[in-house]
Amino acid sequence: MSVPDPNSLPEVDLSKPPADNIVRVTFEPENKTVEFVHDTMPYDGHGLPNSFLDVAENYGIFLDHACGGVAACTTCHIFLKKGAEGVSEAEDLELDRLDMAPGLQLNSRLGCQCVIEKPGTYVVEIPAWNKNYVQEGKPATAVK
Repeated sequence: MSVPDPNSLPEVDLSKPPADNIVRVTFEPENKTVEFVHDTMPYDGHGLPNSFLDVAENYGIFLDHACGGVAACTTCHIFLKKGAEGVSEAEDLELDRLDMAPGLQLNSRLGCQCVIEKPGTYVVEIPAWNKNYVQEGKPATAVK
């Protein structure tokens, strides 16, 4: 799958719930929303398959991952604001790494390890202080 331009993502009608087999993910603070049929997204080594990092990479949405998505750092730290009932439980590897993450909250997860297991609506926040645009060589798109 070629990486789409995040500035030209297809419009998603947020006034209607997603269809039964659709995953809808909104990345804040960019307010970029993507939809796809559950369990059909191509995987190319972006964290675990169907993880929030995998979704972000497939749709050209920047989520830093200095370790390459193998849970060896905390740069893909996200806050899962909606949809906790539809994602994988955090395993020991993720929990041990999260202990080192700055700004830890009860809804903190690593984007590379938090896997979407069910269709539904998800909202994740990428903390502004967690963006490392120089590391990945991606364009700065931070919202101030």
